Amino acid sequence: MNQTLGMYQKMGNQAFSKAVTEFAPYFATIDPTFTELRPGFAEVTFANRRAVHNHLGTVHAIALCNAAELAAGTMTTVSIPDGRQWIPVGMTVQYLAKAKTDVRVVADGESVAWEQVGNVEVPVDAYDTDGRHVFTARITMNLK
Repeated sequence: MNQTLGMYQKMGNQAFSKAVTEFAPYFATIDPTFTELRPGFAEVTFANRRAVHNHLGTVHAIALCNAAELAAGTMTTVSIPDGRQWIPVGMTVQYLAKAKTDVRVVADGESVAWEQVGNVEVPVDAYDTDGRHVFTARITMNLK
């Protein structure tokens, strides 16, 4: 079993989320919580609070990008074959609606060819608590 996936399963959502933000402190800015992690899928939530607001009082675009990279990156870690590495090399985003509530970010890599070497595109989508699609991203990961 992948070491990161084993840690997630052993530690649980809260403790794993805290450990990830200690390992990569920038992600702590959104105070994320993993709600699901498995090969080909990750879901992260974060609260709508002042620390993630823009000048309009809604969730800041970069907070959404931060959560997207966290979900996609962690999912990539648990999806690629053992001993492999990855690095993000690009991200395309669309802001579809103002996020005015807590946010749920889903990285769905079920259709990604994780065994290949080179660039793959990882889809990520974000939803508000009403289920409204507020953000979409495609993150290009270079698999080594």
